[in-house]
Amino acid sequence: MSIAGPVKSLDLLPGVQVWLERLNRVAQKLLVEEILELAQRAPFYRPQMPKSGKLFSVEETNFGLLGWVSDSAGYRYEKLHPVTGNPWPPIPLPLLELWAEHARCPATPECCLVNLYRNGARMGLHQDRDESTLEAPVLSLSLGDEAIFRIGNTNRRGPTKAIRLRSGDLVAFGGPARLAFHGIDRVVAGTSGLISGGGRLNLTLRRVSAFRP
Repeated sequence: MSIAGPVKSLDLLPGVQVWLERLNRVAQKLLVEEILELAQRAPFYRPQMPKSGKLFSVEETNFGLLGWVSDSAGYRYEKLHPVTGNPWPPIPLPLLELWAEHARCPATPECCLVNLYRNGARMGLHQDRDESTLEAPVLSLSLGDEAIFRIGNTNRRGPTKAIRLRSGDLVAFGGPARLAFHGIDRVVAGTSGLISGGGRLNLTLRRVSAFRP
Protein backbone atom coordinates (compact mmCIF):
# COMPACT_ATOMS: atom_id res chain seq x y z
CA MET A 1 0.00 0.00 0.00
CA SER A 2 1.42 3.37 -0.99
CA ILE A 3 1.94 5.95 1.73
CA ALA A 4 2.07 8.84 -0.72
CA GLY A 5 -0.70 11.32 -1.22
CA PRO A 6 -0.94 13.56 -4.30
CA VAL A 7 2.50 15.00 -3.56
CA LYS A 8 2.94 18.71 -4.16
CA SER A 9 6.03 20.53 -2.94
CA LEU A 10 6.99 24.14 -2.44
CA ASP A 11 10.16 25.97 -1.43
CA LEU A 12 9.13 28.14 1.50
CA LEU A 13 12.56 29.72 2.10
CA PRO A 14 16.13 28.86 1.04
CA GLY A 15 16.75 25.46 2.63
CA VAL A 16 13.09 24.96 3.62
CA GLN A 17 10.92 22.62 1.56
CA VAL A 18 7.33 21.55 2.20
CA TRP A 19 5.59 18.50 0.74
CA LEU A 20 1.84 18.94 0.98
CA GLU A 21 -0.23 15.85 1.85
CA ARG A 22 2.89 13.67 1.72
CA LEU A 23 1.01 10.87 3.53
CA ASN A 24 -2.46 9.85 2.46
CA ARG A 25 -5.26 9.49 5.00
CA VAL A 26 -4.93 5.71 5.37
CA ALA A 27 -1.19 5.96 6.00
CA GLN A 28 -1.77 8.77 8.50
CA LYS A 29 -4.27 6.68 10.45
CA LEU A 30 -1.97 3.65 10.57
CA LEU A 31 0.97 5.77 11.68
CA VAL A 32 -1.03 7.44 14.47
CA GLU A 33 -2.08 4.01 15.72
CA GLU A 34 1.55 2.86 15.76
CA ILE A 35 2.70 6.03 17.55
CA LEU A 36 0.07 5.70 20.28
CA GLU A 37 0.93 2.03 20.72
CA LEU A 38 4.64 2.85 21.12
CA ALA A 39 3.71 5.64 23.53
CA GLN A 40 2.39 3.01 25.92
CA ARG A 41 6.02 1.90 26.29
CA ALA A 42 7.39 5.46 26.34
CA PRO A 43 4.56 7.59 27.76
CA PHE A 44 4.06 11.24 26.96
CA TYR A 45 5.26 13.65 29.65
CA ARG A 46 5.74 17.42 29.97
CA PRO A 47 9.38 18.58 30.01
CA GLN A 48 10.59 21.51 32.10
CA MET A 49 12.33 24.69 31.02
CA PRO A 50 15.94 24.62 32.31
CA LYS A 51 16.02 27.96 34.15
CA SER A 52 12.44 28.60 35.24
CA GLY A 53 11.31 25.01 35.75
CA LYS A 54 8.11 25.93 33.92
CA LEU A 55 6.41 23.00 32.24
CA PHE A 56 6.14 22.93 28.45
CA SER A 57 2.61 23.34 27.11
CA VAL A 58 3.23 20.38 24.78
CA GLU A 59 3.60 16.78 25.88
CA GLU A 60 6.58 14.86 24.51
CA THR A 61 8.11 11.45 24.00
CA ASN A 62 10.80 10.07 21.69
CA PHE A 63 11.59 7.11 19.47
CA GLY A 64 15.03 5.96 18.34
CA LEU A 65 18.47 5.46 19.87
CA LEU A 66 18.37 8.91 21.49
CA GLY A 67 15.66 11.14 22.86
CA TRP A 68 15.63 14.90 23.28
CA VAL A 69 14.88 15.97 26.86
CA SER A 70 14.71 19.19 28.85
CA ASP A 71 14.84 19.70 32.61
CA SER A 72 16.79 21.65 35.25
CA ALA A 73 20.04 20.23 33.82
CA GLY A 74 19.34 21.76 30.40
CA TYR A 75 18.57 20.61 26.86
CA ARG A 76 20.24 17.38 25.74
CA TYR A 77 19.84 13.92 24.25
CA GLU A 78 19.50 10.83 26.45
CA LYS A 79 19.27 7.09 25.77
CA LEU A 80 16.61 6.49 28.42
CA HIS A 81 13.10 7.82 29.05
CA PRO A 82 13.35 10.28 32.00
CA VAL A 83 10.24 8.87 33.71
CA THR A 84 10.39 5.12 33.06
CA GLY A 85 14.17 4.77 32.78
CA ASN A 86 13.71 2.47 29.80
CA PRO A 87 15.24 2.79 26.31
CA TRP A 88 13.15 4.61 23.72
CA PRO A 89 11.13 2.46 21.26
CA PRO A 90 12.43 2.21 17.67
CA ILE A 91 11.51 4.78 15.04
CA PRO A 92 8.54 3.52 12.96
CA LEU A 93 9.47 2.25 9.50
CA PRO A 94 7.27 4.73 7.55
CA LEU A 95 9.24 7.59 9.10
CA LEU A 96 12.56 5.99 8.18
CA GLU A 97 11.27 5.64 4.62
CA LEU A 98 10.38 9.35 4.52
CA TRP A 99 13.86 10.21 5.77
CA ALA A 100 15.51 8.01 3.15
CA GLU A 101 13.52 9.71 0.39
CA HIS A 102 13.55 13.35 1.47
CA ALA A 103 16.47 14.05 3.84
CA ARG A 104 19.20 13.60 1.20
CA CYS A 105 21.46 12.38 3.98
CA PRO A 106 23.58 9.21 3.98
CA ALA A 107 23.22 8.77 7.75
CA THR A 108 20.10 7.48 9.48
CA PRO A 109 18.14 9.52 12.02
CA GLU A 110 18.84 8.73 15.66
CA CYS A 111 15.92 10.58 17.21
CA CYS A 112 12.25 11.07 16.49
CA LEU A 113 10.92 13.69 18.87
CA VAL A 114 7.14 13.37 19.24
CA ASN A 115 5.25 16.48 20.32
CA LEU A 116 1.57 16.23 21.28
CA TYR A 117 -0.35 19.50 21.10
CA ARG A 118 -3.65 19.72 22.97
CA ASN A 119 -5.64 22.39 24.81
CA GLY A 120 -3.99 25.47 23.32
CA ALA A 121 -0.42 24.16 23.41
CA ARG A 122 2.09 26.02 21.25
CA MET A 123 5.83 26.22 20.63
CA GLY A 124 7.71 29.51 20.70
CA LEU A 125 10.43 30.38 18.20
CA HIS A 126 13.53 28.27 18.85
CA GLN A 127 16.51 26.65 17.14
CA ASP A 128 17.29 22.93 16.93
CA ARG A 129 20.93 23.20 17.94
CA ASP A 130 21.60 20.47 20.50
CA GLU A 131 22.94 18.03 17.91
CA SER A 132 26.65 17.26 17.43
CA THR A 133 26.23 17.61 13.67
CA LEU A 134 24.36 20.16 11.61
CA GLU A 135 25.06 18.46 8.28
CA ALA A 136 21.75 16.59 8.27
CA PRO A 137 18.43 18.41 7.86
CA VAL A 138 15.51 18.27 10.27
CA LEU A 139 12.46 16.44 8.89
CA SER A 140 9.07 17.22 10.44
CA LEU A 141 5.72 15.48 9.84
CA SER A 142 2.33 16.85 10.92
CA LEU A 143 -0.58 14.62 11.91
CA GLY A 144 -4.00 15.63 13.20
CA ASP A 145 -5.26 19.18 13.66
CA GLU A 146 -3.87 21.92 11.44
CA ALA A 147 -1.22 24.27 12.79
CA ILE A 148 0.30 27.64 11.94
CA PHE A 149 4.02 26.94 11.46
CA ARG A 150 6.40 29.91 11.47
CA ILE A 151 10.04 29.89 10.35
CA GLY A 152 12.61 32.61 9.77
CA ASN A 153 16.40 32.72 9.71
CA THR A 154 19.22 32.44 12.23
CA ASN A 155 18.34 35.80 13.78
CA ARG A 156 15.49 35.56 16.29
CA ARG A 157 14.34 39.06 15.38
CA GLY A 158 14.63 38.49 11.64
CA PRO A 159 11.68 38.26 9.21
CA THR A 160 9.60 35.10 9.26
CA LYS A 161 7.12 33.28 7.04
CA ALA A 162 4.10 31.31 8.19
CA ILE A 163 2.30 28.42 6.57
CA ARG A 164 -0.76 26.46 7.63
CA LEU A 165 0.31 22.83 7.95
CA ARG A 166 -2.31 20.14 7.49
CA SER A 167 -2.30 16.51 8.48
CA GLY A 168 0.16 14.57 6.32
CA ASP A 169 2.31 17.59 5.42
CA LEU A 170 6.08 17.13 5.60
CA VAL A 171 8.68 19.88 6.16
CA ALA A 172 12.46 19.68 5.77
CA PHE A 173 14.89 22.42 6.72
CA GLY A 174 18.65 22.22 6.36
CA GLY A 175 21.63 23.96 4.76
CA PRO A 176 21.21 27.72 5.25
CA ALA A 177 18.03 27.07 7.24
CA ARG A 178 19.38 24.35 9.55
CA LEU A 179 19.56 26.75 12.50
CA ALA A 180 16.54 28.81 11.50
CA PHE A 181 14.26 29.93 14.30
CA HIS A 182 10.89 28.20 13.99
CA GLY A 183 7.81 27.41 16.05
CA ILE A 184 4.07 26.80 16.17
CA ASP A 185 1.93 29.92 16.63
CA ARG A 186 -1.21 27.91 17.32
CA VAL A 187 -3.05 24.71 16.56
CA VAL A 188 -6.45 25.05 14.90
CA ALA A 189 -8.63 22.82 17.05
CA GLY A 190 -11.29 20.66 15.43
CA THR A 191 -9.77 20.62 11.93
CA SER A 192 -9.07 16.87 11.97
CA GLY A 193 -10.69 13.82 13.50
CA LEU A 194 -7.54 11.75 13.10
CA ILE A 195 -6.50 11.75 16.78
CA SER A 196 -8.96 10.59 19.41
CA GLY A 197 -9.80 13.52 21.67
CA GLY A 198 -8.40 16.00 19.14
CA GLY A 199 -4.98 17.59 18.93
CA ARG A 200 -1.89 17.45 16.77
CA LEU A 201 1.13 15.16 16.65
CA ASN A 202 4.40 16.50 15.28
CA LEU A 203 7.15 13.99 14.51
CA THR A 204 10.62 15.49 14.13
CA LEU A 205 13.41 13.30 12.77
CA ARG A 206 16.97 14.31 13.64
CA ARG A 207 20.50 13.06 13.21
CA VAL A 208 22.38 13.75 16.45
CA SER A 209 25.88 12.28 16.03
CA ALA A 210 28.54 13.31 13.54
CA PHE A 211 28.90 11.25 10.37
CA ARG A 212 30.92 11.25 7.18
CA PRO A 213 28.96 12.83 4.28
